[in-house]
Amino acid sequence: MGISYIIPWPRMTVHDTYREGARLGLIMGTVTWLWVALVDVVTGSPFHTFTALGGIFIFTVVHYLLNMTYGVVLLSVVHGAERTPSLIMGMLFVFITLQGGIAMFTGVLVQMSLGSVGWVAILGGNFIATVIAFVLISRTHPLLEHLHRAENED
Repeated sequence: MGISYIIPWPRMTVHDTYREGARLGLIMGTVTWLWVALVDVVTGSPFHTFTALGGIFIFTVVHYLLNMTYGVVLLSVVHGAERTPSLIMGMLFVFITLQGGIAMFTGVLVQMSLGSVGWVAILGGNFIATVIAFVLISRTHPLLEHLHRAENED
């Protein structure tokens, strides 16, 4: 049983960037939020990360807004790659840069307030959400085909 059976993601013929992106952002945000909460509970400090990052309410609102924005941008690029396959190459570059930025930001948070458990909480949740996003998007969009077309563009 794969992740696509746990989290239903319909195969659509007509794509709506905002709806798909917001839905993807909600799924990624929920997975990450639950992962961070689980890590905090396992380490014996429930909601420590949330409190250190502004409180549960502020963290949750900002976290979901960022994830939904990320989902919409990600789906915009994937849908744009239908017309311009080279967007996939640009997306890969931005994705790698963003992951590096998240790692640096995590390093700052670890030093300032989270402690070493922040690495597991933030980067672990980010990794899990990224894998889920890739699996869900690849079920409904031909990502590898876009990548191959981008490689063959003149």
